[in-house]
Amino acid sequence: MKILIVEDEADLMSAMKDYLTSEGNVCETAATFDSAYQKISIYDYDCILLDLMLPDGNGFQLLKHLKSLDKSDGVVIISARNALDDRITGFNMGADDYLIKPFHLSELNARIAAVTRRKNNQHSTIVTFNEIKIDLLAKTVNVNNHELHFTRKEYDLLLYFIYNKGKAISKSAAAEHLWGDDADMADSFDFIYTHIKNIRKKLADAGAKDYFHSVYGLGYRFSES
Repeated sequence: MKILIVEDEADLMSAMKDYLTSEGNVCETAATFDSAYQKISIYDYDCILLDLMLPDGNGFQLLKHLKSLDKSDGVVIISARNALDDRITGFNMGADDYLIKPFHLSELNARIAAVTRRKNNQHSTIVTFNEIKIDLLAKTVNVNNHELHFTRKEYDLLLYFIYNKGKAISKSAAAEHLWGDDADMADSFDFIYTHIKNIRKKLADAGAKDYFHSVYGLGYRFSES
């Protein structure tokens, strides 16, 4: 998953980033209102962890901005403010969850996973697309009940395309999903072609149909036809 951490406490931000990255996520960070505002305006995320008290602004205003863009990024408010009015305000403005500091990182990770499942209308930890099954907890891919050996990036990319099935996905969007800010430093996105080529071969060798379709001048679409 691609996660944006909006948090001005350096130690907490670092702890969240290290933990969530170790769980296989791509994490970007923003320590100020302005930085978060720019990232939310430009990029899409599976989940945004949103602190309410930033040195140059209020997290509620960022949430309002996000909703004005009609984006579907999941939002978990993380705040020391535990007043009932704050929690109600957050949910009424469109937040998906509200976690009061201090919290255990494992609980934060579980809540992010729950928010992402709801966002993708996924009601279990198994994602199924015809003969392809992805176990979100074990992070494994199965085809016709045979487990395939995917690299971490291949796993993330296949899941990203399945969650966005039917949509044309540009190579740059796929690269941003896999590498976050670091994708901007790439000279080209040819590595996306290589990853998809590998995924296609592994799926085909296991007996799956080829669901990746090239979209001329853009990238790929994952669909049955």
